[in-house]
Amino acid sequence: MSGHSKWHSIKHKKAAVDQKRARIFTRMIKEITISARLGGGNPESNTRLRHAIDEARAANMPGDNIKKAIMRGTGELEGVSYEEHVYEGYGPGGVALIVEATTDNKNRTVSEIRHAFDKYQGRLGEKGCVSWMFSRKGLILVPKSAVAEEKLMEIIIEAGAEDLRTEDDSFEVVTGPEDFDAVLNAVKAQGIQPEYARISMIPSNYITLSGEDARRMMTLLEKLEDLDDTQNVWTNCDFETEE
Repeated sequence: MSGHSKWHSIKHKKAAVDQKRARIFTRMIKEITISARLGGGNPESNTRLRHAIDEARAANMPGDNIKKAIMRGTGELEGVSYEEHVYEGYGPGGVALIVEATTDNKNRTVSEIRHAFDKYQGRLGEKGCVSWMFSRKGLILVPKSAVAEEKLMEIIIEAGAEDLRTEDDSFEVVTGPEDFDAVLNAVKAQGIQPEYARISMIPSNYITLSGEDARRMMTLLEKLEDLDDTQNVWTNCDFETEE
């Protein structure tokens, strides 16, 4: 998703996903399958696969489903061949959007994404048109009730984190992608359970929307999230909160 809008955007994303639990397993299976295809079926040597398996287990996915997804990825079982595609564009108010999709039919996927952008006052752009505004970072959100700020700072700096910020009722730990595992493991080793921990696309700045633009953007985000091929949606949008 500073003190501004990262968590606001992430909370929206998380809420949208949580409302569609039936889709979660399908998306996780796609991620496990393509991770195994690209990096091999051993989670000890394939960090992306390990993260995908951890998320699947946290969502209570049956172990047999995980195993079969890995085997489809490595070619031990027949299955659909997925490809990853990234789409970039603009939403209402000129906010930036990145849509990460995993699909077996690129034409279908781009058609559905373009339709969503067009219908809700967005515009699908060319590759690279907004990605320069984002950096891939590890993001770990820790409830303030779980640990004192000074203690958390000590833990994460020693493990290699880049920054610690405050977001409402959470601490936001930012890491380089290569240090994400070490920092996350250090936090968990202290008995602290993060409320969110993923490699994320973090924007360099945010645009705050209100009124009709905010409503349209919220709807566009929901429609993009609801597409079967969508894996992640990242934005530099913040929504003006009512006091």
